Amino acid sequence: MRIAIDAMGGDHAPEVPLRGALKAAQEYPDLEIQLYGQTEALAAYLPDNLPANLQIVEAEEVIGTAEEPVKALRQKKKSSMVLGLKAVRKDQADAFISAGNSGALMAGALMQVGRMKGISRPAFLVNMPCFTDFNKSWVLIDGGANVDNKPAHLHQYAIMGSAYMAAVKGIDQARIGLLNNGKEAGKGNQLTQAAYELLSQEETINFIGNVEPSEVLNDACDVVVADGFAANMVLKSLEGASKAFVTLLSDTLKTASWKSKVAGLLVKEDLKTAFAGLNSDNIGAGVVFGVKQPVLKCHGSAKDDAFYYAILQARQMVSSQLYDQLAQDFEALAQREKEED
Repeated sequence: MRIAIDAMGGDHAPEVPLRGALKAAQEYPDLEIQLYGQTEALAAYLPDNLPANLQIVEAEEVIGTAEEPVKALRQKKKSSMVLGLKAVRKDQADAFISAGNSGALMAGALMQVGRMKGISRPAFLVNMPCFTDFNKSWVLIDGGANVDNKPAHLHQYAIMGSAYMAAVKGIDQARIGLLNNGKEAGKGNQLTQAAYELLSQEETINFIGNVEPSEVLNDACDVVVADGFAANMVLKSLEGASKAFVTLLSDTLKTASWKSKVAGLLVKEDLKTAFAGLNSDNIGAGVVFGVKQPVLKCHGSAKDDAFYYAILQARQMVSSQLYDQLAQDFEALAQREKEED
């Protein structure tokens, strides 16, 4: 199995992508890992003995985080991102992973890998932690790729999310929830009301109804379906709230009475364990879902483990033949819609 990695994408490139790739290559000899990047920049971090199943592929250019996506893709055809995506398109790699420019990755995946037949709009699938059980995780789709959606798009996201949970997480008939401002079927705007009706009629998924933003972290469902705008607002709110909580906790312990400081020391290890369970590096990378082959997105500040787990995630997505199953699902869906018309 061949996994291509963008060694130049992310805040800590190329050191961090290389370390994650090295760990995976050493532990999984069945993998062939292709690291696309500037060999001169990578040289400082290469071990004396490079694993036989890890290959460095020269990429002269780098697409920066702040660059305009389509323009950068067209002008930097020898960049690590473009070359890695091309490898997937040419069947020289089975999956691609990057922590680089999100917009460029989405556009590049569409331009190079190509949209899966029957998919109206590819979406970001984002792995998220569960606060009530750190051994669990759930996914949010669309995580922000599409600001404007139609009910049919959310219908497709639900099918994709269900297939992903079965193939990668081993959860058959995953619980599908529709993000909304209330649990009742009549809640929401025109988009969510129409999407609710479509999901209720879809027999291939386990749709449990609406879920509110306040419930998503507490094992309310396995897949949260949402339009990209609402989902991105939820993600940013959760990120801001978590950072504010950590800051508040830290400041409180620093300025508190000696009794509170002693109490803080007593629960310090328990807090470390709790926060480790919420570490996004261990949960899994995001997925550009709806293109023909796996394209995964690590967050920009990803550490070694994020790339390591993303490689294992890609490995599972390929070995489970998830994309063959999705192609069959959407072919069947298109046939049903044709018959209904």
